[in-house]
Parts: sequence; C-alpha cells; structure tokens
Amino acid sequence: MTAANNEYPKASNATLIGASITYVAGLFLLLSFAGPYWIESYPEMFSSFKRMGLWEYCFDRFRFPHYQFDKLFHGCHYIFSQEYYVIREWLLPGWLMAVQAFVTLAFMLTFSAQVLLACVIVRMPLRNVLRYEWIYVSSAFLMIAVSSGFLLLAAIIFGANCYRRDWLLYPSFNVLSWSYAFAVIACILFGLAAILLFFEARKLYELRLEAKNLVAQMQHSQPEHALHQLRGQLQQQQQQFGFYRN
Repeated sequence: MTAANNEYPKASNATLIGASITYVAGLFLLLSFAGPYWIESYPEMFSSFKRMGLWEYCFDRFRFPHYQFDKLFHGCHYIFSQEYYVIREWLLPGWLMAVQAFVTLAFMLTFSAQVLLACVIVRMPLRNVLRYEWIYVSSAFLMIAVSSGFLLLAAIIFGANCYRRDWLLYPSFNVLSWSYAFAVIACILFGLAAILLFFEARKLYELRLEAKNLVAQMQHSQPEHALHQLRGQLQQQQQQFGFYRN
C-alpha cells in the first residue's frame, strides 16, 4: 500500500453522503446564525418593529413606552451596541439568550465536525486517518447529533416565546421568517447526517474489532507453529542418529 500511487482505502459512500449533508446543513446554519430575519412584521401593518435576528434588531422610529426619555430607536443595530443599551434587558430576555447559546454551540460543534470529516475524506494526515478513522467518524457523529439537539431546543424555545406580549409589542403583527426556517432545516439535515455517520462509525468499529481479533489469532498461532517446527526437527535428528547407530 503506497500513498504515492493512491493505493489506500478511500472514504466510504456513507461518509461522503453524510459529510455532504453536513456541509449543506452548515450553510443553512450559517445563514440562520447571521441573518436578521428570525421574526419580522407584516409590511402592510406599518409597525415600528421591522425585524430581528439573534444579534440584530431593526426599528423604524420606535418609542419604548417604559423609557422615561423621549427617544426614538431607528435603523438596524447590533444587539450589544450602545444604541440599545437602555432597552437591552427588554430586547434580550433569558429565553432568547438560551437560544443564542444553543445556536452558537451548534455552530461551533458542526464546524469542528466538518473539519474532522474533511480530514477523513481527503485522507490527511494519512497515517492517523487510516489508523483512527472510526474515532474521527464517531467524534463527528457525536458533534453533529448534539448540534441537531441544540438546534431543536433553540427552535422550540424561540417558537414558543416569540409571540409573548412582554417582549415585542403587538406580536400579532409579526411572523416567523426565513432565518428561523433555515435553523429548522439545518436541524433536520444534521439529524439525517448523524444517522448515516452513526451506522458508518459502528461499521468501522466492527471492522477494527475484526482486525484486532485476526491479529490476536495470528499471534496465538505462531508459538504452535514454532513448536510444530521444533518437533519436526527433533524427529529428523532422532532418525539421523538411529541411522548412524545402525
């Protein structure tokens, strides 16, 4: 087996399909993570709230009723910017921070899983991948499965709380948008990829066990073979000694 002639086992089809689904899901997750369209208002309602994402809010001359100064919030700004300092506690309730944490952890885990799967596919570093491929695939499976679970929790929490009246004013004017839909799609795709990688990791682990058993059997058979050779040599020597005596 020489690496120069590419005479080494390539990644299986299940790994390739699982990795492809993971990369597509990662693109959906990236757009959802950065997109400011988790929820938006209907255009015909002319609401002062326009749209929001995990990290950005957009208003059109919005006046917060519980702020004692006459200040209008206008335009799109980062949620931790100075512009939203006085209303940040209202914009960022505890359940929304939980959604941010789950999506961020899912993004980090899936990015790490994509790096591991890329190493398995391109076979670099070659020796480590061929020796520990089942560990690479198993680790990627765990990361993707956990990420899918995190995204599911984020989607459930946001969907259950986005129409609360103690958050955005006039919630009936708002509707879930494409960034939220992309998070749900990414959750489903990551789940499918995790299923494929689970079966592939189990297959690689079983092959590893079979290889270890084969090596153990060869090691156990070597002393018996050596003893058989020794007995044969002793019998030959005895025959030769008897011939000389006769």
